[in-house]
Amino acid sequence: MRVALVSVGDEILAGDTVNTNATWLSQQLNARGATVERVTVVPDRIADIAHVVNEYHAEYDAVIVTGGLGPTHDDLTMEGIGAAFGRAVERHEEALAWLTTHGGYSHDDLATGTAHLPVGARMLPNEVGVAPGCVVDAVYVFPGVPAEMKGMFDLVADEFSGVKRYTDEVIAAEPESALIDRMNEVQEKFGVKVGSYPGENVRIKLESEDEDAVSAAKAWLQERVTEAYR
Repeated sequence: MRVALVSVGDEILAGDTVNTNATWLSQQLNARGATVERVTVVPDRIADIAHVVNEYHAEYDAVIVTGGLGPTHDDLTMEGIGAAFGRAVERHEEALAWLTTHGGYSHDDLATGTAHLPVGARMLPNEVGVAPGCVVDAVYVFPGVPAEMKGMFDLVADEFSGVKRYTDEVIAAEPESALIDRMNEVQEKFGVKVGSYPGENVRIKLESEDEDAVSAAKAWLQERVTEAYR
């Protein structure tokens, strides 16, 4: 299953907020066997949201959009989703019923627009906050507040799946350039995907659908590199 992540928010683009949602979702999806192939940040503009969602919906099995939910002037994600699918955004009776029955809010408590979703959307209740999310076709819309996003993802996590991939790593106390030949060889010999991430030391990540291949590749590599102490 190929997934694209879209984070909405001027505050992310300005560097005021770190995009931890994309990191967390990528970890959760990869653990379930889904493959995240795009992570995109767009501003709080309806046209930008609609353009990216429309493009990714056509290309990927699922799209997850986070941020920009609610009734304030810069919460434009639902309008963007509606525009992407050519659907109006209007009061969603199921969302309103959930907010008043389970959320404990009265109609007067809710700001205009809180329970508005694209026509035909499947409502996702916000069990941590207020603004509901939704699903339109294979586009999942979650809040940007991390606790709310995580709670909502849990409601639909089983809808994301794929072939489980196994990973392990070797930390090498050598320059990345000096490791190229051995990384190429281990990849060819064991058929694993190899990634290298330099820092104080080099983290060599090994990945495959075959757990035994990962274990064998790690053992082979450990014998041929100078490992760093963790």
